[in-house]
Amino acid sequence: MKNINEVNISNLERIVRVISYLHNQGREVVVVSSGAIGMGVSKIGLKRKPKKLEDKQAMAAIGQGLLMHIYEDIFAKYGITVAQMLLTRSDFEDNNRKHNTDNTFSALFKYKVIPIVNENDTVAVEEIVYGDNDTLSAVVSTLIKSELLVMLSDTDGLYTGDPRTNKKVKKLSLVENIDRDIENFCWGAGSAFGTGGMKTKIFAAKIATSQGICVAIIKGDEPEQIINLVFGEIKGTVFLPKIEKGAVLNE
Repeated sequence: MKNINEVNISNLERIVRVISYLHNQGREVVVVSSGAIGMGVSKIGLKRKPKKLEDKQAMAAIGQGLLMHIYEDIFAKYGITVAQMLLTRSDFEDNNRKHNTDNTFSALFKYKVIPIVNENDTVAVEEIVYGDNDTLSAVVSTLIKSELLVMLSDTDGLYTGDPRTNKKVKKLSLVENIDRDIENFCWGAGSAFGTGGMKTKIFAAKIATSQGICVAIIKGDEPEQIINLVFGEIKGTVFLPKIEKGAVLNE
């Protein structure tokens, strides 16, 4: 990776290889991806992500096509077609749009296409965005009634503090309940281009587990662990669902 703005192609290829393996086994997989704004920033040659909303939207407009082109090229090596879905909060809160969004996912699964989801940053304003892909992934998982949500991080799970600055903290392999103590173990985004961090991942896990979805946080540069998770092994930090899958409510 040449600089912080660009997609790590080598690691993305490993992630795609894992997803393709699961897809070819007949599993339905959705990718919630960031990177559009960063790709736009890199293309234009800026040193940092801009702060003004209209500039961020412009960078997203430039970068979205570039990002999808990368996904298309890598997935094509495995004979898999991908589709871009740009969503905002209103696609989940308005009943008609929510229904249409769900139908689109179902149709893509029918045609054996992998959806690549991102927030529609080109038109998004504060009132209609989630602001991070962790929360978006939890909402998407709830909509399509996923069995497992895997979030990639720069650490290999949830620790009792920030392992980047404190070597004495301990990793939590299994979390049965996201209580106040668990929430206090959070820290913020790891780079100037991040919008989340562990805090948003815990919030997302709370959303998903409350709807009967198992959640895992693993290290992003170890994507092969996803396969182990799918087959029931505990990798990274696993958050157990709060309710049985059959009890998920469909609004």
